[in-house]
Amino acid sequence: MPRIVRFARHGGPEVLEVREEPLEEPGEGEVRLKIEAIGLNRAEIMLRNGAYVSYPSFPSRIGIEASGVIDALGPGVSGLSVGDRAGAVPFNSWDQWGNWTSDSVNKYGLYGESAVVPAFCVARNPDGISEVEAGAIWCQYGTAWGGLVDHAGVSSDDIVLVTAASSSAALAGLQIAKNAGAVVIAATRKSDKAEFLLGAGADHVVATEEEDLESRVKEITGGQGFTIAYDPVGGAFIGDLVAAAQPYGLIVNYGNLRTEPIDLPVLPMLAKRLFFKFHSLYDTMRLPEKRAACFAFVHDEVASGALKPIVDRTFPLEEIVDAHRYMESNVQRGKIVVTT
Repeated sequence: MPRIVRFARHGGPEVLEVREEPLEEPGEGEVRLKIEAIGLNRAEIMLRNGAYVSYPSFPSRIGIEASGVIDALGPGVSGLSVGDRAGAVPFNSWDQWGNWTSDSVNKYGLYGESAVVPAFCVARNPDGISEVEAGAIWCQYGTAWGGLVDHAGVSSDDIVLVTAASSSAALAGLQIAKNAGAVVIAATRKSDKAEFLLGAGADHVVATEEEDLESRVKEITGGQGFTIAYDPVGGAFIGDLVAAAQPYGLIVNYGNLRTEPIDLPVLPMLAKRLFFKFHSLYDTMRLPEKRAACFAFVHDEVASGALKPIVDRTFPLEEIVDAHRYMESNVQRGKIVVTT
C-alpha cells in the first residue's frame, strides 16, 4: 500500500502524519500518478494552519504540486498515456462565477507515493531534467508566467522589482524577467542573500531591512523607479512598493506573506496612476487557453535550458514534518522538494 500524508487538525508541522492506505483508482476524467517528487509551497503551510482560501475536511490530504509517472487512467481521459512522465500543476476548484471553493482541497492531495488528480491539471514533463527538478517547475514557473508574461507583458523595456527574491516563485520570476531582457532588482530582507541572488541573475539587490527600498530603487534607476513589481509579500509592504514605482507602474501581487491590514496609500497611487493586479496560478488553470499557453511555455523553456529550477534541499517523505519546519524557517534559497 502507498504511503500517504494526512493531517487531522490544524496546527504546526507536527500534525502531518504518514500513513499506509489502499491504492485509489481514478474516476471519470482523472489520472493516477506514481509520485516521485513533491514540490513544497506556502499554500500548504496556510492550509495546515487553517489560514487558506479553502478549508479541509479531516483527516485531510495535503499538497498541490508533484511529479511522477502516470500509472492509471480514468474513463474519458484522452491525450495522456500510462507511462507518461508528468507533473500535477496546482489548481483550486471554482464556482460558476470564479470564486474558489473547497472541493479540490477536500478531494485531492499530492503528499504521498500515489495520488489521483484531474487530467486537466496534468502536464507532461520536459525531457532532460531530473525527477527532483520535475517536482520543482510547474508551480513556480506557471505562477511567474501568469504574472509577468501574461499580465505584465514583460520586455526589455522594463525594470522589474522581484520581492522575497530567494523564494522559488520569485526566482522563477527573476529568470523569466532576465530572459525577456529586463533589468531585474531583487529585494530580500537581509544582505546575506545578495551574493546568491546576483549569481541567480539579478542585476541589483536591495536588503529591505537594511536599506530604504524607495531610495535604493530610485538610486539604481536614476530616479525612475520600477515599471513592474512581482510581489508575494503584500500587507504594509504595498506602501513601500507604491513609493518605489514609476508613474504608470504595475504591481503584480501573488501572495500574502504579511497579513496585517493596511490603509492603502490612495493619493500616491493616484498621483502615479498605478496599476494593480492580484494574480493566482489558479486562474491560469481555470481558463483552458491560458492553461495550454502556460504549459507550453514552461515545458519548452525548461526543455531548452532557458529556465533552470534552483532546488535548495530535498527531504524523504518520512521527514515531511522536518521539511515543513525547514520551509517555515525562511532560510531556503530556491525550491524545497520531498522525494518518495
